Amino acid sequence: MLSIILALFLGILILVLAVMAVQNKNIVVAIIAAGAVSLFASILYLVLAAPDVAMTEAAIGSGLSTIIFFYVLNKIKRQNG
Repeated sequence: MLSIILALFLGILILVLAVMAVQNKNIVVAIIAAGAVSLFASILYLVLAAPDVAMTEAAIGSGLSTIIFFYVLNKIKRQNG
């Protein structure tokens, strides 16, 4: 029962953060929200008993993708300004 409630809470939190990532005008906040979506998705995968998928999502989705987004944002800011 507790895992169902936790899964529903994480699902709603993921949806809210995804909307925040898409709707936000500040690019840094949008990148952090997208990284948080991946982080909470990896926690949801752990709750749903898929630890291999959770580790992959945490490493690639949350970690590497967020770092790449910030790297590209930094490169764009250097070229423009």
